[in-house]
Amino acid sequence: MLPRCRRHLVWLVPVLWTVGLGLWGLSRQDSVWRDEAATWQVAGRPADAIWVMLGNVDAVHGAYYLLMHGLFELFGASTTTLRLPSVLAVAAAAACVALTGRRLSGPWAGLGGGLALGLLPAVQFYLQEGRPYALVAAGAALSTLLLVSLVKDDASNRPAGRQPWPRWTAYGCLVLVCALLNWLSLLVLPAHAVTLWWVRAGRGVWARWATAGAGAVAGVLPLVLFSRGQSDQVSWIPPLTWHMMLGPAKLLAVGGLAAWADRPDRRRVSAAAVGLPLLVVPQLGLIGLSLVQPLFLDRYVLFSMAGLALLIGAALGAAVRAVRPRLPRASALLVPGVIGVAVLALLPLELAKRDPASRVDDVLAVAGEVNRLKRDGDAVLFIPAARRDTALVSPDAFAGLADIALARDPAASGTLKGVEADPDRIRELLLGQRRVLLVTDAEEIAKAPSAERDRVKAAVLREWFTVVEDRQVRGRRAMVLRAAVDERGRGRSLRGPASTNHQ
Repeated sequence: MLPRCRRHLVWLVPVLWTVGLGLWGLSRQDSVWRDEAATWQVAGRPADAIWVMLGNVDAVHGAYYLLMHGLFELFGASTTTLRLPSVLAVAAAAACVALTGRRLSGPWAGLGGGLALGLLPAVQFYLQEGRPYALVAAGAALSTLLLVSLVKDDASNRPAGRQPWPRWTAYGCLVLVCALLNWLSLLVLPAHAVTLWWVRAGRGVWARWATAGAGAVAGVLPLVLFSRGQSDQVSWIPPLTWHMMLGPAKLLAVGGLAAWADRPDRRRVSAAAVGLPLLVVPQLGLIGLSLVQPLFLDRYVLFSMAGLALLIGAALGAAVRAVRPRLPRASALLVPGVIGVAVLALLPLELAKRDPASRVDDVLAVAGEVNRLKRDGDAVLFIPAARRDTALVSPDAFAGLADIALARDPAASGTLKGVEADPDRIRELLLGQRRVLLVTDAEEIAKAPSAERDRVKAAVLREWFTVVEDRQVRGRRAMVLRAAVDERGRGRSLRGPASTNHQ
C-alpha cells in the first residue's frame, strides 16, 4: 500500500502536467478560428436568443453554448475564457485515467497513462479548443472510472453498507451530460458493454448498467431526434474513404500492442479489458455510422483517447515491473524518462498545435486588417456568408461599415450567420456602391461560391469593381474594391495578383 501522499501524486502530477501543457501558448498568438468563432459569437448572445437559435441550427451544441454563455457573463469574452474549460476538462480526464490505471495495473501505470493523455496528438489539438469535445472526454473518463470501481467492488464482494446505486446513478447522469454535449458520446455505452462481457460481469452488474444506460439514452433521445432535422449542418463532411481510416488504424495498432504488453486475461479486470474497448468501439462505431451518413471526424470520438492513454500507461507499468527485479533504481526512472523522450520527440507537433497556422483560418487577424483598411461609409461583403463570423466576433473593427447584403442579423433571425437579401437585391445594392470591403477566404483555401447569393456577389465585383488593396493573413483575405470608372477596370479577377500580401 502506497503512503497517502504518494497515492495522491499518481493523479495530481498528471493534472498539473496537463494544465501546464494547456496554458502553454493558450492564446495561440491571439487567434480564434471559425469553429471557435461560432462558440464566441453565440455565447455572447442573451440566453433567450440562444434558445431561439437552437430551434433553427446547432441544437446538438445547445448545452455547451449555454454553459459558455454563463462563463462569458461571469468572466468576460476572451481566448482564456473560451479555452480554459477545455484545459481543465482534459486535466480532469488525465486524473481519471491515472486513477483507473492505478486501480487496474498499479501506480506507475496510472502515472504513465495520466501523463500520456495530454501528449496524444489529437488531445493536443482539442486541449486548447473552444468547443465541447474535451468536456465530453472528461465525462467519459470519469464514467469509465466509476464503472471500474463498481465492477471491481462487485467482483470482490462489495463491503457491507457500501451501496452501488448512488454510483450507478452518477454513472447514468455522466453519460447523459456527455450526450447532451455531443450525443455521439453514447458510443461509450457499447464500449463499456464490451468491458462487462470481457470480465464476465454478473447479472446484477449487467442489470444496473443497462438501467443507467437506458436512462441516459431516454434523456437525450429528444435531442437526438430533433437535431437529426438539422443534419444539413454536417453535409460538408466528406464520405468515408480508405485513406481516412489510416489514422484510426494506427491508433488501434498502438493500442493493441500496449494491451498485449499488459498480458490481459479474463480472470481479472485489466487495463486492456477497459482501455481497448474504450479505444476501439467508438472508432469502429463512428466508421459504421459514417457508412450510412458521412460523420467521420476524430473530434466526435476524442473521448476514446482516454482508452489509448490507459493502455499506454499499462504498458509502461508492465515495463517497470519487468525491469525492477534487476534494476530497481532504474525502474523508478523509466516512466519519467519515457515521457521526457516523448515530449522531445513530439516537440515539433506541440509547437505546431500552438501556432495559428494549425487551424484553417483566424477570424481575429483579418478583423485587424479590416480595421486598418476601412473608411466610414464603405460597404462590406462576406463570401461565403459564413465569413460574417469575423464581424460577429470583432464588431468594433467593422464599426462604420454597411453590411449591405444582410437583411436580418444573426441574433434577430435565430441563425449563426444571419439572413441575407435575395440575389437581385444584393446586386442592386452593390452596384450603387463606390467602395467595397470584401472579407473572404485566403487564396490557397478559397473554394468557388456555391450559394446563389455568393455567386452574384462575386460576379458583380468581378465585372464592375477593381481591386485596390489585398491583404491575406492566417487563412483569410480582406480586399478593398473600388467601382471601375472606365472599361479598363472591368473584368479584373478577384484571384488576381495582390497588391500587398501578408502571411
